[in-house]
Amino acid sequence: MNADLLQILRCPETHQTLSMAPDDTIRRVNALIQEGSCKNHSGSQVSDPLEEALIREDGRKLYPVRNNIPILLPDEAISCADL
Repeated sequence: MNADLLQILRCPETHQTLSMAPDDTIRRVNALIQEGSCKNHSGSQVSDPLEEALIREDGRKLYPVRNNIPILLPDEAISCADL
């Protein structure tokens, strides 16, 4: 992801800064997705594995990045509480 873009992106709910999620976080989320137990904020099951994601400064929410486009919709956020 473009570093300049990353500097201006903020969580749509809390306006906290976002950073690229670490690889181990992506692996843990993908394991939950594979076993069918990963849901987004709206309660929908997440079925597509993540290649990249942005994580909120407090580490509580993860926003998927699909085709190099950050999906900063509150309903698409994934809670990191289960990780």
